[in-house]
Amino acid sequence: ALVEALHAANFALWHAEDEARRPSADNAAVAAVKRQIDRVNQLRNDTTEKLDASLLASLSDNALRQGGEQHSETPGMMIDRLSILSLRLFHTQEELERKHSPAGHRERNAQRLQVLREQREDLVQCLERLWADVCAGRRYFKRYRQLKMYNDPELNPVLYNKKKTENGT
Repeated sequence: ALVEALHAANFALWHAEDEARRPSADNAAVAAVKRQIDRVNQLRNDTTEKLDASLLASLSDNALRQGGEQHSETPGMMIDRLSILSLRLFHTQEELERKHSPAGHRERNAQRLQVLREQREDLVQCLERLWADVCAGRRYFKRYRQLKMYNDPELNPVLYNKKKTENGT
């Protein structure tokens, strides 16, 4: 369920970012989409952290002893990257099949698709190796907190100064 929620957040971000780039969008529309992107990105980061916490909770005591080498990227971060790669693959395949595309478009996207598939396979293999090493106690990872500040009204000066202005202080 957490992987699905993470992918749903990436799906929403993908399409919101497309909307933000719409040439006909006025400033108000772009601002609204930017706020949506901030909200969904916060959800994405929170879900990645929950995914890592869940994975850590599933490990045996042997795997948690942290006797091996630390891995800097968490499985949740890697799954997030795989989610984004799957969106790129899907949309590149769509472009490959697009009718009435400009000259060279199909060939360019066929090359992109090949590169993306290779990147996905590489990342899947890396994640599988990492997880096998973690389960065997040869590697470990920590749950890293993103500690984003932009949505926090206590940490973002624009937000807490707005509160002061609204309260007349």
